[in-house]
Amino acid sequence: MRYLEHADPVITLTAGPVNAYAEVLRGLGRTVLYDYDPAFQLFYEKVVDKAQKAMRLSNKPVILHGEPVLGLEAAAASLIAPDDVVLNLASGVYGKGFGYWAKRYSPHLLEIEVPYNEAIDPQAVEAMLKEHPEITVVSVCHHDTPSGTINPIDAIGALVSAHGGYLIVDAVSSFGGMKTHPEDCKADIYVTGPNKCLGAPPGLTMMGVSERAWAKMKGNEAAPRASMLSIVDWENAWSRDKPFPFTPSVSEINGLDVALDLYLNEGPEAVWARHALTAKAMRAGVAAMGLSIWAASDTIASPTTTAVRTPEGVDEKALRQAARARYGVVFSSGRGETLGKLTRIGHMGPTAQPIYAITALTALGGAMNAAGQKLAVGKGIDAALAVIDADA
Repeated sequence: MRYLEHADPVITLTAGPVNAYAEVLRGLGRTVLYDYDPAFQLFYEKVVDKAQKAMRLSNKPVILHGEPVLGLEAAAASLIAPDDVVLNLASGVYGKGFGYWAKRYSPHLLEIEVPYNEAIDPQAVEAMLKEHPEITVVSVCHHDTPSGTINPIDAIGALVSAHGGYLIVDAVSSFGGMKTHPEDCKADIYVTGPNKCLGAPPGLTMMGVSERAWAKMKGNEAAPRASMLSIVDWENAWSRDKPFPFTPSVSEINGLDVALDLYLNEGPEAVWARHALTAKAMRAGVAAMGLSIWAASDTIASPTTTAVRTPEGVDEKALRQAARARYGVVFSSGRGETLGKLTRIGHMGPTAQPIYAITALTALGGAMNAAGQKLAVGKGIDAALAVIDADA
């Protein structure tokens, strides 16, 4: 067998960056227009309109010109004032990480933290809000990708709204792959991007901002201005009649335009359905092979990433290396506390197709067998095919 070298083509089934659609890659090759060219200013406004439609917003979304970590840190810097009391909900590495940003902008940080294979219980949030009426801001990660788990943000958002608080949502790896929108969960700042389920390269943040959040940020003297972290500076940049605070990422806007067209033309419900079917087939195969997912239950497992628990005695890094070398398939590791404990298989954008569940099971099972696990890979593939056939 010829083993793949690092430069050989591979199938990327990671939790991000993910494969970009071919149409998006072609879009990136469009002419790079001058940002003050009226043609580009009109084009930019139309792309924002498409993003508004995709995100189902009643006002204009913001595009920040950096991958969504920029948006998440900007949300903390702009919305959180020094006298705010922040409740951070941590069910994984990324949820926990937002708390570090929050504490940078306010010393008053409370936290609900659960084991990283579980989800936040809305009843615990309700109890904390009652116990601490001084809480003004709540932050939550919808899909904590290093665990492959989903938090019930609609229920959490309803509680925060009733409390009168502001809600920050990290929906980076969930929007576009399942039913979630800023106003569904009553988010005041909702951060996502095109580089996951929309199948575009990393490079932009898409952000929903409520009218009350705009007012709070404008009244926050500590909120960044004239900075890469500023959200306020971009409030009206969507308009063809307003200047950009600095040069936007023209090529990335070209790609986003195509990605939004693909999403809207296929139909969001159809996009969500193929993400869900791919994940369902993958998990059926994982169980049939004798493996288990990391999430404590299927009900909180994400339809955009399957995290597979690493069996005792298996070197997870060596497992991923074997999958790449033997089969040309790339998976993701865990992060932080989940590093070495699980392998993540992404179902996002163009790889949210059932055939990729079969590909992933073949590579994962084969690499596991090479590590001495003796799994019934054929049973796993048959189980996945049964799920796919039942949906046909």
